[in-house]
Amino acid sequence: MQQLDDPAARTRRLIHRSRIQRWRDAAAELIAVQTECDAWLQSLPEGLQASATAEALQAICDLDLSDLEAIEPPRGFGRD
Repeated sequence: MQQLDDPAARTRRLIHRSRIQRWRDAAAELIAVQTECDAWLQSLPEGLQASATAEALQAICDLDLSDLEAIEPPRGFGRD
């Protein structure tokens, strides 16, 4: 008999997320990562302000992700 703390004893239920929910989750995740990148950029030491890292972080921060949040994907024939 397997114990409850044994990973093989646990099963994971597959959770179906609609396309709309997956879109919303993806947009929220991108915005969260962008926020983290902004914090990282703001905390870079002065010596790294002109580095490739700073340029990449700035490029990420400059993206306007608000359009992603505003888009509402179409519902799909009763499957969403």
